[in-house]
Amino acid sequence: GPEGQLEFAWTTSWGVSTRLVGALIMTHSDDDGLVLPPRLAPKHVVILPIYRTDEERTQVLEYVRSLEQELTAVSFDAQPIRVLVDDRDLRGGEKNWQHVKRGVPLRVEVGPKDIAKNGVFVARRDTGEKSPMDRTQFVTTIADTLAAMQQNLFQRALTLRDEHTHDIHTLDEFRAFFTPQNADQPEIHGGFARCHFVDNEAVAEILKELKVTIRCIPLDAPEESGQCIFTGEPSAKRAIFAKAY
Repeated sequence: GPEGQLEFAWTTSWGVSTRLVGALIMTHSDDDGLVLPPRLAPKHVVILPIYRTDEERTQVLEYVRSLEQELTAVSFDAQPIRVLVDDRDLRGGEKNWQHVKRGVPLRVEVGPKDIAKNGVFVARRDTGEKSPMDRTQFVTTIADTLAAMQQNLFQRALTLRDEHTHDIHTLDEFRAFFTPQNADQPEIHGGFARCHFVDNEAVAEILKELKVTIRCIPLDAPEESGQCIFTGEPSAKRAIFAKAY
């Protein structure tokens, strides 16, 4: 405490770290693997040197190291751009695919043809877009590109959430919403249900039957009067319900 005395610490333990990692993976990833928002990515860009001969290797790596220095001099989110040069002795396709699966936001290929044009070949992980770029243009716009990727991933996740969140007004609607329609793939049914409720044991039994739990009570939700869809009792708040997997 302020006087040097012992005090009880404010603590909590509810698995937030692992849950947030899981939420990150489930929210943004795709069938090709992890997709990392730039602000959270350990590396913002991976540079993949491409060469066939020892002479090309020397030329390409010199170009790549110079590019690396230029990129690390640029700031994004108040920190230097984080760059990985992957010069391992592996096939180009194998290295590229590893970084796709790991979700690195930007992959940059550099070979003799790119050097001849003072360029790079850039692939975005969020959209899959691939294009050749002038080296100077790439360096001067990379911070804006990463910011655009961050916003794109946020907006995409927000849109997906909103499209799958529905106001439910009756118990019959609730049951229909959460009753699987496809026995082989029950996980594809439902979404988030937003409805009035009063917390009691009867409600808990219905939720247990449907394998549904309260996910949260939105702090920013407007106050509104209504009736609990389970009991008919007066309710001043809505909660978000979803399947528990």
